[in-house]
Amino acid sequence: MIAGDRPRIIGWTVVAMIAFAANSVLCRWALDRTAIDPAAFTGLRLAAGAVMLWLCLRAGRRTGGGVRPGPWPGSWAGAAALSAYAAAFSFAYVGLPAASGALLLFGAVQVTMIAAGLIRGERLRPLQWLGIALAAGGLVALLAPKTQIPDQGAQAPDPVAAALMLASGAAWGVYSLIGRRSRDPLATTAGNFMRSLPLAVLLLVPALLRMEIDPQGVALAVASGALASGLGYAVWYAVLPALGAAQAASVQLSVPVIAALGGTVLLGEAITWHLVVVSVAVLGGIALVIRPAARG
Repeated sequence: MIAGDRPRIIGWTVVAMIAFAANSVLCRWALDRTAIDPAAFTGLRLAAGAVMLWLCLRAGRRTGGGVRPGPWPGSWAGAAALSAYAAAFSFAYVGLPAASGALLLFGAVQVTMIAAGLIRGERLRPLQWLGIALAAGGLVALLAPKTQIPDQGAQAPDPVAAALMLASGAAWGVYSLIGRRSRDPLATTAGNFMRSLPLAVLLLVPALLRMEIDPQGVALAVASGALASGLGYAVWYAVLPALGAAQAASVQLSVPVIAALGGTVLLGEAITWHLVVVSVAVLGGIALVIRPAARG
């Protein structure tokens, strides 16, 4: 846990949210501006994340806060969900801007977890149902064809890429549900990343055999895995105990917004009024759902 005054906690929370959003920007940057392919990017991201999380746990163990020697926490089911998320995420960003991809991902994650709660018998308040309708309407508006709009930035996302990103978000939602009762989320995440290494190797072998590893693409993939994923998760799980449930749920609404700003500044992607409106609908609707649930 990160101890300290409120400004320090807020600062580290901002760092974690920037790291989560950076995954979208780095992936889009690598696949759009370098020669690396989605499979190699995924393999390198998983491998770099596993190494970084392992180093974080070793550092914690030396200071008395790491996991004890023994079997890795986590599960093969969690590793499978993590791998499915990472692979679909990379292949989706071949055809999606950073902002639209992050919005679809975040929406799918929350829808998956809300649906799981409904299946378990949780009851929603009328305001929460309104939030679900608002978020669903925003996603439909984002995905609907907009051939009459001349602004290229307002065109509907590629349907295959959008479907892959929705699948990626669903896989991350499942991953979150699997690890929900973990007593040590960071160690569990590290264990799942370690279990994903066989898939990482399989994804990297074709690129290595073809000798088509692009150095800049490799650097971006490693940054995504080691920094945005590995260190990002480490910071988030360290600051999480200092946040209330409602705060932790609500602050993550900033991730698609940060991704959109990063895509604009670093990749020159346009932020259109259409994207702003659907983002407000999706994120505002999700906020209506998660805040009462988090307080409860």
